[in-house]
Parts: sequence; structure tokens; C-alpha cells
Amino acid sequence: MPYGDVNGTTLYYESVGQGIPIVCIHPILLTGEIFSYQRASLSDRYQIITFDIRGHGKSRFSKQPLTYSMIAEDIRQLLDTLGIAQAYLCGYSVGGQIALEALLTDPDRYLGAILIGGTSELTDPIQRSLVWIAHLLCGLKGKRLLSAIDAGGNADNLRIFKTLYESCNLGNVLNLAQYNEQVLGFNCTNRLHEIQAPVLLLYGQRDTRFHRYARVLQTKLPNSTLHFINGAPHQIPTKHAADVDGLLRLWIGGQTTKLSKQQNENNHRDREVGEQQSFKEQHTHLEQRDHFEQQSFDEHQ
Repeated sequence: MPYGDVNGTTLYYESVGQGIPIVCIHPILLTGEIFSYQRASLSDRYQIITFDIRGHGKSRFSKQPLTYSMIAEDIRQLLDTLGIAQAYLCGYSVGGQIALEALLTDPDRYLGAILIGGTSELTDPIQRSLVWIAHLLCGLKGKRLLSAIDAGGNADNLRIFKTLYESCNLGNVLNLAQYNEQVLGFNCTNRLHEIQAPVLLLYGQRDTRFHRYARVLQTKLPNSTLHFINGAPHQIPTKHAADVDGLLRLWIGGQTTKLSKQQNENNHRDREVGEQQSFKEQHTHLEQRDHFEQQSFDEHQ
């Protein structure tokens, strides 16, 4: 099985396909299995990397309290282990908060990000209450109930439900509770202007409680593209996988074209600067030669 020793812990991960790397980040309780459709459909063109956050799924329990900065460092070191210099991030739900943290912490490492139902802070009272209930249930040994709720909410068929439920049940309740605490305390809205990398924002049209976060991100991120998927709820990686995959392909394709064009322009500019410098050097050399010849002539006379 693919395990990586990174940042003082052991993470379970899967890497399939070749091409531009995309690191997928799951929300609380869920695991990398939530991106199983993306692994299957996008690996023909991209390197899809999924992993289980510390204390989730098959990854080792973290003795250190779980923090977003720690998870961002785990991702960076996982990329080092895989020999990947740069990658896109893809965060689902509150996993998008970790993607934003990583972009702010190590901007040169990432080509950009895809936020699926993402948020830079959690302000809605109902959503905060649901996170607190989940936090309390973790302490009351309600992990199986939470696993059933999350798996049922995200699954589009019985096979996916079983896979998600089994992987959710492997999580450590202490690390799950710590992830909950990070969600409630995270707020990077006032720093979004610092993120210069391109960001694709995907939201379900029916996921109205998250639309406020979509507007905040679209307004404050300098380089963002927003799409609402028609008829979709919050759980679009599984229930609207084809829409997600199609939009992701189009967007990354556009970013790749922009980067290629920019690189060509930079190369052209570098050539012009080089030619100008070469001309100046030749001109200087000719002036020096003429001066030397004139000086020799004067001395001879």
C-alpha cells in the first residue's frame, strides 16, 4: 500500500495518472476516497494525488494537535517525496480552507487551486452549530453515526456509501475533533488579496448556504473564476462528478495556455534584451577599436 513518511508522521496516499499534478484535500471525517471519481476520470491527463489527513482513514494518528499549518506542511513534504516541484490543489468543502492556507504559506509551490464548495471562514450560525454537534458527537463516541451521515450525504450509490462509511470509521476521534476546531477558528478572508495564483470556484446551485462564501472569495481573490453547477447540492465531487471534471479540464487547460503564452513572451523579451546587450557590447568594442586606431595614427604622425 502507498504510505509516505512525511513531517514526522505516516500518510496514506494514492497517486494515479501522469501529467499536471493535482493534490486533493478532503473535509472532516471523510478521506481521499471522496475523490474516487476524479481519480478514475481525470488520470488520463493529470496526476491525481489523494491522501488521508492525519488521524483520518488509513493515515497514522497524530499525537500533536492537528492544525492547518501542519497539514499544509504535510502536503508540501508529500510533494517532495513524490518528486513534484509544483502542483494544483483541490479542496472540497472545508478542505478548501487547507488549500487556502497552503497557498498563503508557500505560494511558489502551487500553480493554483480548485475550491469545491470552499470557504475562507465559517460564519453561518447553522453551519457552525452543525460543526459543534459533530465535535460533541466525537467526544460521545458518535463516530459511527457521523460516518453514516457523511457517507450517506455524499454517496450517489450503495457501493460508494460502503466505501466512504468504512474509511470514515477508521478516523481517530481526537484528530477529528481537532479538525473541527480548526474549521471553527479559521479565517483568512482579510488575506485573500495576497493569493496571486489562479483559483477556480465551484459551487452547487442548490447549495445556497455556501453562496455567501462564493461571493466573498470571488470578490477578494485577485484571480478567480466562479461557476455554479446547475441543480447541484454541496456534495458535487460525487453527485455531479462529470460537471466537476469537465469544468476542471477546461479551466486548467486555459491556465496552461496562459502560462505557455506568458513563457513565450518572457522568452521573446529575454531575446530582445540579449540582442540589445549584444549590440551595445559590439558598439562599445567598435568605439574602443576606432579610438585605439586613431590614437596609433596620431602617435605615428
